[in-house]
Amino acid sequence: MRNQNQPVAVEGYPFIGLFAFITLVVALLDWSLVTVLFLALTLFTVYFFRNPDRTIPQGEDLVVSPADGKVVFADVVKEDRFLNAEVLKISIFMNVFNVHVNRVPCSGKVMDQYYNKGQFLNASLDKASLENEQGGMVLETAAGHKLLVVQIAGLVARRIVTYPVIGDLLERGQRYGLIRFGSRVDVYMPKDTQSEIKLGDVCVAGETVLGQLK
Repeated sequence: MRNQNQPVAVEGYPFIGLFAFITLVVALLDWSLVTVLFLALTLFTVYFFRNPDRTIPQGEDLVVSPADGKVVFADVVKEDRFLNAEVLKISIFMNVFNVHVNRVPCSGKVMDQYYNKGQFLNASLDKASLENEQGGMVLETAAGHKLLVVQIAGLVARRIVTYPVIGDLLERGQRYGLIRFGSRVDVYMPKDTQSEIKLGDVCVAGETVLGQLK
C-alpha cells in the first residue's frame, strides 16, 4: 500500500507541484507579494501532507487511534449498519493542522467496506457520522472481535482515500488512507472494550491507545 515510507503523502504531490510551479512563475515575473503568498501555500501543503513515522505500542488486543486530533465523542451507541450491536464509539476530529494520514486501529482482516456520498457538514458535529460523505471498513481480529472504522469528510474535505480492499490482512498502526483538508474518523469497538478515553483528549494516530479488547 502507498505511503508506508514516504515523508510526504503521495496524494499531496499534485498540489505541491502546482503551487511550487506557480511560485516559480510569479517569482520570475518579479511579483514579490504574490510570490510570498504562493510560497506560503506550497510550504503549508507540504506540511499538511506530512507523513511522520510513529512508534506503535505493543500489546495483545490493543486498539490505537486511527487519526491525529481531538476526541469529540466517546460513548456507547447502537450500530445498526454493520455490527448490529451496542458498541463503544470514539470520534476523532482532525483540523487542518493535524496529520491527515490515517492508521489501522487494530490488526485484523478487512471483512467489509462501504462508501457513501453525502453532505459536507462540520465534521465535529454528531450528525456528520451519518450524513456526511464517508467510507468505512469492518475489521475482524484473530480473536473474532469486529470493529468498524469510518473516515468522514468535513466542511473542506472532499476526497476520502482508502487503500485496503476486502480480504486484506492489516497490522495495527499501518497507514491505510487519508482525508484531504479537515475531517473526522469514527471507531466502533465492542462495548466491553476497556477504555479510558474521554471527550477532549488529544490523540496521536498509531500511538494513542483507545482501548484494549477483552
